[in-house]
Amino acid sequence: MAPAASNLPGSNALAGEYQLRPGARPGVMGQRPVLGTGRLGQLLRGQRGDDVVRGLGSVFTLCAHAHRQAAVLALAAAQRQTPCGNAAQPPVALWLETARDHLRSMALDWPQRLPETGVAGPDLKWLRDCPLPLVAKHAPTDAAAALNQLGQLRGWLEEHILGQSIGQWQRDCATPEAFADWCQSQATRLPPARFLSAWQPLASRLQLPARCLQVLHQDLTLQNRQLIELAQAMVHQNGFVQQPTWHGQCAENGPWARLRHGPQPEGALRSAWWRLSARWQELLALAQAASDASDGPDATGAGGMLSTGALWLVQGQALGWCEMARGLLLHWVLLDAEGGVLDYRVLAPTEWNFHPQGALAQAVAALATDDQASAAMLAAAFDPCVNCTVFGATVAN
Repeated sequence: MAPAASNLPGSNALAGEYQLRPGARPGVMGQRPVLGTGRLGQLLRGQRGDDVVRGLGSVFTLCAHAHRQAAVLALAAAQRQTPCGNAAQPPVALWLETARDHLRSMALDWPQRLPETGVAGPDLKWLRDCPLPLVAKHAPTDAAAALNQLGQLRGWLEEHILGQSIGQWQRDCATPEAFADWCQSQATRLPPARFLSAWQPLASRLQLPARCLQVLHQDLTLQNRQLIELAQAMVHQNGFVQQPTWHGQCAENGPWARLRHGPQPEGALRSAWWRLSARWQELLALAQAASDASDGPDATGAGGMLSTGALWLVQGQALGWCEMARGLLLHWVLLDAEGGVLDYRVLAPTEWNFHPQGALAQAVAALATDDQASAAMLAAAFDPCVNCTVFGATVAN
């Protein structure tokens, strides 16, 4: 077991943190105490409906929109209801907020992972005309408003960032080498391209076995069976939500493991560049989905961009899920007869990716003890949703 985050320097007693330790075993240490057995259930016990949703948004602030969405789905399913409320909920609102999360990570987190000499803070000039602010003051009032914002994002990306249509860019940069060449050509004017270009040589050489979490499936019978199995592990295996495994093995959970990408070869070697690239590629795909969904999200294939749903398990018990920026998020809830929370569990992407025996931990352990730069690049690739430090250098989130 990895030691509790409270044993790490500067740890937050509730949110926790992780530390990457180049050349040491395990290569990753830490956890989030809020996910400890019974902790979240205690915080939410007796609460109902909107109070639960708001409470979870306050506890998980970085990806609050996704936690609220998963909570709405889980609560409704536990009471055998159809979720109601804001019409801008998935798929369109989820696409919009996931695109915002990707932009925010590139703009604010990447500069901390690769500090630039003589630069006091993140260079945000490239975002000056971006129609999607990094922090949303107001959520879209309906699906049409969210779709309109995504359309504006697409226009900005094509005019100010790519200089061509997203479709043409995707064709031109379809290979890892072509994408790397584009990043290099844009590095002087575009900070995300500059960071990617700086990381690319090392990221391409770091080949890690990819065991993607693949519980979602086009076959709904198989998907439900796998989700039930995962829910049972969340409930009955002590410490599972802090150090999860799938069929006895560590698994990765990120944009590269989406349902829409289909099954990934089990254990195939994949580069850190493959993982980093997935975030930029998804930002463009989400913006392009706005046009694909212009006749209605259910009328096209665009609805498969990100998966959400819920599954009733037994009386008062359900599982809700949501594919968000960092991967697949799951919420399990147990309600009393009046709809109050008896217990609550959350299984988030960071706990999969920062498992002390996972691919990231093994890659960090294989580094030289003084190779903080490579560890920081890996932190950007696996993108934790809590504070993350590298032994000898801070890469705060």
